[in-house]
Amino acid sequence: MGNTLESRNLTMLVDFYEMSMANGYFTNGLKDKIAYFDMFFRKVPDNGGFAIMAGLRQLIDYLKNLKFTQKDLELFAKKGFNDDFIDYLRNFNFSCDVWAIPEGTPIFPGEPIITVKGPVIEAQLIETMVLLTINHQSLIATKANRLKRAAGDRMIMEFGSRRAQGYDAAIYGARAAYIGGCDATACTIDERDYGIPAVGTMAHSWIQLFGDELEAFCAYARQYPDNCTLLVDTYNVIKSGIPNAIEAFKREVLPRGFRPKGIRIDSGDITYLSKKARKMLDEAGFPDCKIVASNSLDEIIIRDMLIQGAQVDSFGVGERLITAASAPVFGGVYKIVAVEEDGKPVPRIKLSENVAKITTPCAKKVYRLFDKESGKAIADVITLIDEELEGLTSYELFDPNYTWKRKTVSNFIAKPLLVKVFDKGECCYQSPDIKEIKAFCNEQVDTLWDEVKRFENPHTYYVDLSQKLWEEKNSLLGEYSKKG
Repeated sequence: MGNTLESRNLTMLVDFYEMSMANGYFTNGLKDKIAYFDMFFRKVPDNGGFAIMAGLRQLIDYLKNLKFTQKDLELFAKKGFNDDFIDYLRNFNFSCDVWAIPEGTPIFPGEPIITVKGPVIEAQLIETMVLLTINHQSLIATKANRLKRAAGDRMIMEFGSRRAQGYDAAIYGARAAYIGGCDATACTIDERDYGIPAVGTMAHSWIQLFGDELEAFCAYARQYPDNCTLLVDTYNVIKSGIPNAIEAFKREVLPRGFRPKGIRIDSGDITYLSKKARKMLDEAGFPDCKIVASNSLDEIIIRDMLIQGAQVDSFGVGERLITAASAPVFGGVYKIVAVEEDGKPVPRIKLSENVAKITTPCAKKVYRLFDKESGKAIADVITLIDEELEGLTSYELFDPNYTWKRKTVSNFIAKPLLVKVFDKGECCYQSPDIKEIKAFCNEQVDTLWDEVKRFENPHTYYVDLSQKLWEEKNSLLGEYSKKG
């Protein structure tokens, strides 16, 4: 696979405070102190009901290739870091355990989606890359899933490379969009590197280069008679674009034994124009000719277009997908939750005047409970690391904030969500093929109730704490409130 982080050394892509702390940990004799860190997020983009996990493959590639170069070490020497610490970095060897929720899984606020256990220096210095990798791709995958749900069985194509914030955002954004639900991309490198179908036809410049629109259409149809989709809005969709497309199909496509693939509309009132276009194409004998729409689309526009009867078969979505323009920050955070003492994790908690920023302490696991009869997800439960929910016949769920809200569930399957990715620094996880991830994502989204998938005011999917974890957190809150 050509475009992975395996060919790039991004070890130094860290916030400088991670290195400052690492130097301090080392000089204070804490380099071997075992700590647990969780990555989680606090809010679903666009006020949605759930997000989609993505980016794990790139995080794995990064963690496999952590190595400081001589140039890196020279920088730290200039910064006045301890000589022994620089020698430690010279021989750096990643040795952490890492758990992650697999790509394509629906995820919810507050639950650990990545957990890292290991020497505090190592666990701390990977913070930036854990966050930027998972935050970015989860953001785009989540947006893509919203688009796909709006479009239903119609095709969604990712068209955003030219509007992405940099080439990595274009490449990995297209990957994440495919996981989330897009069917294809305009980003050609993603077909080479990931096998995502690359699609595209022409720009307006093709039509403008020729003497007239019909000549441009005929030239393209001769070149690609078996895959001919024509852009019809350069001059006038109804008066010239569609009539010239129909004529080109008759002159150049049909005589070669093929049928036209489609027309694309990139401006104007696409709902209105698509209805007119459908009628004209049908009357010309091309009811199988598809209509493609593009032009600053998002899930709300697509949903409204279809409600209004738009005759569109597929959508190309660019800037509002690749930048997640309506909610461009995923907001995942990476927090210490426990420190090992005598071989056992001792909880750590962060308090705040802002209740949403109070962390959930302890080394933890995450379970998803599925109803055996419907197959639908009931709730997620965060437990202490040594708790087991698998095999239970009943379980009492309760709201961790409003503890009188309780419900006992039975006839369920409890599935642990976090899987081990690294064992003492060695990768022990085989990333699935991206088509498998995409299919898995579709299957897992289907386990959510429709009410959770609403765009406006979705039903809140519950992420509860086990009784033991709640008691640990409550105890720490009480302890620190007395100290305050």
